[in-house]
Amino acid sequence: MSETSIPGDSLHPTSDTSVLLAPTEGATTTTPTRRTGEGGVDAGVGSTSLLVAAARAIETHRHDSLARDVYAEHFVRAAPACADWPVRIEQVPDGDGNPLWGRFARYFGLRTGVLDDFLHRSVGTGVRQVVLLGAGLDTRAFRLDLPSDCVVFEIDRAGVLAFKQQVLTDLSAAPKAKRVPVPVDLRGDWVTALTSVGFDPAAPSVWLAEGLLFYLPGPAETYLIDTVDRLTTTGSALAFEAKLEKDLLAYRDSPIYTATREQIGIDLLDLFDSGPRPDSAGDLAAKGWSTSVHTPFEFTRLRGRGPLPEPNDALEGNRWVFAHKSRP
Repeated sequence: MSETSIPGDSLHPTSDTSVLLAPTEGATTTTPTRRTGEGGVDAGVGSTSLLVAAARAIETHRHDSLARDVYAEHFVRAAPACADWPVRIEQVPDGDGNPLWGRFARYFGLRTGVLDDFLHRSVGTGVRQVVLLGAGLDTRAFRLDLPSDCVVFEIDRAGVLAFKQQVLTDLSAAPKAKRVPVPVDLRGDWVTALTSVGFDPAAPSVWLAEGLLFYLPGPAETYLIDTVDRLTTTGSALAFEAKLEKDLLAYRDSPIYTATREQIGIDLLDLFDSGPRPDSAGDLAAKGWSTSVHTPFEFTRLRGRGPLPEPNDALEGNRWVFAHKSRP
């Protein structure tokens, strides 16, 4: 895998996950799957989609916003568990000095904007199928200027998609591209669910796994990457986030994780899988994909705003991977 060029020189100035995935038939794992909020967005990993929504809301209202999502604050206000969370930086004690709603929220804003640009570049090459794995409260089908013949497949649990749809319906929001919810748990037969609603493996596609993989056991991540490879053809693209730390608990007292636990009661380290991580970028390269791996801080420097390295940094091991399939 390569860590040389940043994908696209014109990166400029939105997860996000709410499910856990485990391999289905033919795959095995030695790590038990944790049950984390089976129904909707109010528990376990599901609650992290609300955390990201609040971060996107704060980012949206900044004067130097890296990404805009006008729907994000409505998700936060619609969920009783987080109705008192901030949706503007002015509502945050210590403002940008707050490790959670300042620095961490800025990280989510940066990640959103970078993946927005990745998606725009992909559809710019003629790709018309978008797959959001663990879509959560992602609203790219509504807020991005996608071609009208583009189809956005949103895979997540029925309860998550129902919550999102209710909020968007109340706002009379209309998607800018064709949006196809795929209500299925990624622990189930999501491949059949996806292909049965019109996804065509023979046509190029772009996939986003935003903030998903580090919640999965290593074998489940490998299964997901192998499945994406099997469902894609030349001209397809994939972006995902990975973590490289050998010992996540070494960062337990980092400001970001501490603030997240104390301010909103979400213990991310308890939700992350602590087992060995696979080299998914390397696996993709071996399958004929061109890959590039970057730290978030590279994009901070490129755009002139966002998080930079700090001591005892919970973001130190985060990597953003961008892959393009160059042969069948």
